[in-house]
Amino acid sequence: MSLRTPLARVRHLGSAKDGTRHWWVQRVTALALIPLSLWFVISIIGVLGADHQAMVEWVGNPLTATLLVLLIAATFYHAALGLQVVIEDYVSDKVARIAVILFVQGLSFLLAVIGIISVLSILF
Repeated sequence: MSLRTPLARVRHLGSAKDGTRHWWVQRVTALALIPLSLWFVISIIGVLGADHQAMVEWVGNPLTATLLVLLIAATFYHAALGLQVVIEDYVSDKVARIAVILFVQGLSFLLAVIGIISVLSILF
């Protein structure tokens, strides 16, 4: 028998103990991706047809590099969060679900790191 009220037992403890945080982070990354994606598309249109050297100079600009790093990080983090929800909904075997989620998160992290290092290598 517990002396805690039913409200005290469930407050901040959903089935996964962090479902609300996951939902909020996914929404925040989606909101961050709106201006970053618009900036990226407009910037790419602006340098359309440029040669290799012009693209290196464009990525080598500190503001451009910072925005590219933010875009890469937000994109892969948002994608990993979204894929995790899909996997949790459609993979019924618990061991397979955990394995696939870990694989997707690891692959997302690896690809984000590769993209960020690529931008930083051009910047520096």
